[in-house]
Parts: sequence; C-alpha cells; structure tokens
Amino acid sequence: MLTIDRNDDRPIWQQLLDQAIHNITAGHWPPGQLLLPSRELAQLLGVSRSTIQIVYEELFSRGYTVTSRRGGTRVSEWKQAAGPATDATAAGPPLPELPYLDAAVDHLHHWMGDSRPYRVDINFSPHEPFLDERFHQLWRQSFLQAAAGIDASRWACGDPYGYLPLREQIQRYLSLEREIHVQVNQILLTSGAQHSLDLIAQALLRAGDTVTVEDPGFPAAWMAMKYRGMNVVPAPVDEYGLQVDRIHPQSKLVFVTPSHQCAVGVIMSEPRRQGLLHLAASAPCWIVEDDYDSEFRYRGAPLPTLFSQQPRNTLYMMSFSKMIAPGIRLSAIVGSAEAISRLARVQQLTYRHLPMMEQLTLARFIARGHFMRHMRRVRNVYRRRHEAMTKAIMASGLGGRFTLSGVETGSHMLLEAEDTYDEQTATRRALEQGIYVYPLSSYCLESNRKGWVLGFPNVDEAAIQRGSHRLADILV
Repeated sequence: MLTIDRNDDRPIWQQLLDQAIHNITAGHWPPGQLLLPSRELAQLLGVSRSTIQIVYEELFSRGYTVTSRRGGTRVSEWKQAAGPATDATAAGPPLPELPYLDAAVDHLHHWMGDSRPYRVDINFSPHEPFLDERFHQLWRQSFLQAAAGIDASRWACGDPYGYLPLREQIQRYLSLEREIHVQVNQILLTSGAQHSLDLIAQALLRAGDTVTVEDPGFPAAWMAMKYRGMNVVPAPVDEYGLQVDRIHPQSKLVFVTPSHQCAVGVIMSEPRRQGLLHLAASAPCWIVEDDYDSEFRYRGAPLPTLFSQQPRNTLYMMSFSKMIAPGIRLSAIVGSAEAISRLARVQQLTYRHLPMMEQLTLARFIARGHFMRHMRRVRNVYRRRHEAMTKAIMASGLGGRFTLSGVETGSHMLLEAEDTYDEQTATRRALEQGIYVYPLSSYCLESNRKGWVLGFPNVDEAAIQRGSHRLADILV
C-alpha cells in the first residue's frame, strides 16, 4: 500500500512515485500485476485524481508499466539489472590494452618536466613563456570586454574553421609579420600543436603511412602520429638542421622546425630548405612547418617561411599557447584552401568547434594591439636573458666543457655533452641541488645525443647567473 507523509518536503506525487518504483523494482509488484484505477486509488489515499494520474503517467513514460483501454495499467515485463559487482568477474567489460598510450604519456611527463619529489629553486624550463602582471591585466580586461559584448548567437554551435574575426586578425598578423598572404579560408584554429597534428593525421594520412620527423625533435609530433598508426621514421639533425638526404623516400609527410629547431636550436640552412622543398614537390609529400620560436630572433628579422615559398605542399603551424601562454590552448594551421577544408570537416566531425570565450578574448586582445605590444615586451626580456645565459655559461666554465648551440634565436639553447656522458645521473644530481634542467634524451626518438635544453623565459638575469654557476659545480 502507498502512504503519504505530510511532513515530507517532496511533493505528494513524488512520494507516491518513489514508493511505486520501489515496489516494482523490489518485486513486491510483480510483472503483470494490475494497478488500481486512478480514481479508486485517489479515494483510498485522499488525494486528487490528477495527482495519481501524474504518478501513472511517469511510471508509463519510464517503462515501468503498460496500459490498455480494457486491461488497465499493469506492471511491465522487465528484468532487474544485476546489483553492484562483488567480484572481479562481474566488474564490467575489460579495457583494451594500449601499451603505447601509457609509454607516450610517461614520456610527455618526463619531457615537460616532473620534479617530484624535489624542491626546485631554479627551473630552466623551455616550455613556460614569460608572463608579467601587465599581461594578466590586459588579458582580464579583454576577457571581461568580450563577455560583456557577446550576443546570444555566439553561444550556438561555432564555425569548425574557428571564430572568423580571430582568423581575420591572424591573417593580418601573418601578412605583416611573416609575409604569409592567405585568405581566411586557409586558416583553421585548433587547441594546440598536438591537436593540429592529430587533425592532420586523421585528414591527410592513412594508418601505416610513413612520416619523417626530426631526431632530436618535438616529441608530441611523433607521439601523435604513432598513436594514429603512422610509421614514424627519424631523420638526424646536425648544425644545419634536418638532414634532408636522410628523409625516408616513402614519406607522406615531413615534420620540421626550421626557424629554431626544437631541441638543438639551430636554424635550417638555405640549401637544406631548398632541398626539402624540392623533395616535397617531386615526391610529392606534405611538409608540416612548425614555426617554432620564429618571433624571437636576435640577429635580424625572422627568416622566410617554407610556406611562403611552397604553399601547395606546406602546412604552417603557429601556436599562441607557445607565444603567449600554454593555458590559452589556441593555435592555427595555415595551408591550401583544399587541405584546410578537409581538416575543418574532420574537426567538425570529431571536435565540432573550439570554446568560444577563448577565441573572443584573443581576437579582442589582438585587435586592441595588446598582442603586438606584449610580443615586443617579451622580445626585449628574452634578448636580455638570452645574453645573460650565454655570458653565464661561458663564464661558469660550462661553455668550455660542453658545446653550446641555438644562440641566434628562440627561448632556449642547447648545452650538449659527448654521447658517452651520463646525462641522467647529472640531471638527477642537478635536481637534488634545486636546479631543473631538461635532458636532450627526452627529445630523442633513436638518437643517442646527450645534453640539456635550457630555457630562460621564466628565469631572471640574477637567477640565470646563480643557476649557471651552481650547474657548473655539478656538471664540470
């Protein structure tokens, strides 16, 4: 029998519904049992018939009962699901084995830097850009203004290409700063370099295709490609950049960081650039050009892009996550209209579109001139810290013991040891002394090169000097 508790805060119909469901699921009302007509039950309980009708309608809509004109309302034929698992055999479907996933994530953690359980005093991180209070103020201001001015239509499904006004700002920036002249339909917004590479793998390659990457190089590039089933082949890097003659002849794609090689820090020489462009045109294959650190050049203007010389074969990647802050998670891919259209269709299928507020905020941040002023401020900071790092390494004796490279551009440089050097032990000893350095081996796929990638964006000049001398005491 159903009862009513007048002291219960729940509505009467909800109390009755909960009791009815309990009686059915507990087996007190077995399948096929006929329920009292709504009028009769209402009289017994002393409630209105409409209250009972609500209960019966809810039972029917949830599948607990069936009704017919002549047969009335009966408990439906159904089977109670098994209760909570009490042993491993009833724990649910087994997870598929993904051995590469765990290994790749562990590698990413190591590459990005995981100092636990050590206390770090000086962190020569190459992954964290310089941010000051002025940036925080302007970004908050841009966010609040974007939020205040947004209309209701912006909360609908967005454009898979990305927010048009932001793509227009990027189009203008590329034209003025990088001499890349494209239409807005040649720009696709993504949530970072790894997202960009994942889209490229899905849209332009097939599982089993051969992909050539730099070694040492950008770990996220080969990990994203491997996870999508590509045959990833390393090609070595020397003082002139990627060794083009070592690119696998069956490559469908070549990933390269020509402006400031990720890890070694060298600039790809012009003969190598022309050789790569010729290879891509004759093969043909895709070039993915990650314009890594090109904005931070200390001798002259940024170098011309591969994309500006061969736009049909090249996909150009830029990342505001790197230029401004990793947490922004906004990047762009630039390519031919046909290639970008294909990428946008995959994005629409798998991701729909990017979060709107970040795009609105960045568009306003650029349009108000804050981005260019921030970049000028950052360049000046990096120039001073780059000079301080170079001097400190030479003065400390590190420059005499190890080879320094990557000093013309970018936000990091490489201190390279001999291949036989015990890099891991030295890295751990430095960490025990509160100095975090990033081993070159984390950037290597098959290469046996040793050393440390030293970033300076978040280390002031005084800390650079102290850290370099403490590091010299440990390594030299």
